[in-house]
Amino acid sequence: MLRIEFTAEDLGRLRVAPDADPLWEIVLSLHLLQNRQAAVAFDPWRQEVRAELARAGLAGTAAALMRLSPWAAYFPDFLTPARGGGDLEAGISAVLSTPRHRLAAELAEVYARGPVPQGVRRLADGDVAALERLGEALRAYYAVAVEPYLPAVRGATADDRAVRAGAALRGGGDELLASYGPAVARDGDALVAAYPVARRMPLRGRPLTLVPSFFCVVTPVALADDALDPVLVHPLGPAPGWLARAKPPGAAPPRVAQLIGPTRALVLDALEQPRTTGQLAELLRLTASTASRHATVLREAGLVASGRRGNTVLHRRTALGDALMDGRL
Repeated sequence: MLRIEFTAEDLGRLRVAPDADPLWEIVLSLHLLQNRQAAVAFDPWRQEVRAELARAGLAGTAAALMRLSPWAAYFPDFLTPARGGGDLEAGISAVLSTPRHRLAAELAEVYARGPVPQGVRRLADGDVAALERLGEALRAYYAVAVEPYLPAVRGATADDRAVRAGAALRGGGDELLASYGPAVARDGDALVAAYPVARRMPLRGRPLTLVPSFFCVVTPVALADDALDPVLVHPLGPAPGWLARAKPPGAAPPRVAQLIGPTRALVLDALEQPRTTGQLAELLRLTASTASRHATVLREAGLVASGRRGNTVLHRRTALGDALMDGRL
C-alpha cells in the first residue's frame, strides 16, 4: 500500500498533468509486453505491437529496453524524468542528461541480484555512445508501440481531464482527489493506493503531480526516489472503441472473450481493480442494469465477488477470475 500524507496546504499545491507523458507511456507499455495484465483490453495491442517490432527488426531493441525497465517492484526513475504533458524529444533529452551517479546507482539497483550486462555497464558509466543508442532505441520503440495509438491515448486523456476539472470546480482539492477513487482513496489526511510494497511518500511541502497514463493498468505508479519531485501516475483505462482500432485485421478474439462473451470479458478485465456498478457502466458505456446483470453472472460463476459499500455495490475479481484472465485455467 502506498500512503501519501496530506495537509490543507498540500491540497492547494496539487497539480494535474495536462496530458499523458511520452516517457511514462514508453516505460509502462514495455511493462505490459512483459505481463498479461488487462488481457482483454491490451492483448490485441500486444499482438500487433510484437508483430510490428519483429517486422521492423526491433524485437532486440525492445528486449534491451525491457532489461533496463523490468516489470518489477523497482525500475529506474531516470527513464521517466517528466511530470506529464511533455514532448518526446524533451523527455529523451532529459533522460540522456541524467547525472552519471544516478545512472550508476539506479542501474545497480535493477541488477542487484545478478550480473550487469556489458552494455548496461557502459550506460551506467555515462558512455556517450551508449546514451545515444538508448535515445535511438526509445524513439524507435515509441514509433511502433505508442505513436500509432496516440488518438486513443489523447481521447482517454481528454475524457479524464474533463472529469477532474468538473470535480475541482464542484469541490476544490477534496473533490478532485475523491474523483480518483477507488484506485486512489482518501484515508483521513492521507491518500492511499494499492502498491507492490508498503511505502510512505513524504511531500515535504512539494506539489504532488497526478499524471494520467493510458498504458498504466491496475494500480498507480510513483517514482522510487523520494528525493525527486513527487509524481503519481494513474490508470486511464482504455476506451472500449480503441480495441477495434488496435485489433489486427482477421485476428481471432481473445480466448476469454470466446469463452464468456466479449462484454463479460471486458467487465472481468475492468475488475482487475475493484469498481462499483456505476463505475463499470461508465467505463464500458453500459447501462447500470446491464453492468449489474453481467457482474451477477460473473459472480454466480465464481469469477467476481461483490459487497455493499454504503449505497453502492463494489465488485472485485476473485482468484479464479484472475486465473482465467491470466490464462492459468
